[in-house]
Amino acid sequence: MIKEIDITNRALAEKMLNIQIPAYKVEAALIDFDEIPPLKDTVDTLLACGETFYGYYIEDELCGAIAIKAEGSEIDIHRLLVHPDHFRKGIAQKLLRYVENLEGDYHTLIVSTGSKNAPAIHLYTSNGFFETGVIEVEERLSLTSFQKKIRRE
Repeated sequence: MIKEIDITNRALAEKMLNIQIPAYKVEAALIDFDEIPPLKDTVDTLLACGETFYGYYIEDELCGAIAIKAEGSEIDIHRLLVHPDHFRKGIAQKLLRYVENLEGDYHTLIVSTGSKNAPAIHLYTSNGFFETGVIEVEERLSLTSFQKKIRRE
């Protein structure tokens, strides 16, 4: 089940951090860069981030989440994560689809990920995202940006 998470609730922010850190440690290993911002988050930074979070639950266990900021007709995916214990269960894909179908006049999804993060790149491209650019953040880290147009009926 997917439901919105009140990230301004300290207990929920703690639960989010408990799945975020292990998930992003896997990404850090994949891209060989352990200074990615989500690994530096604290409960207080999550409380103040201004993002809208949706969590994927199996029974009462938070297993994955997606966090967005919506502005105008665009949804910017700030984080998409699944706890490593729940990899390869289709959770990230379900979260993507959930956000794609949010109520509102949204026409575009955008997201960035580490250029060496092959699983994330595969997820986005296999779900209709196309690459829009690569930014070198520093010598050891580049980010690839993706975009997807959403058809509204």
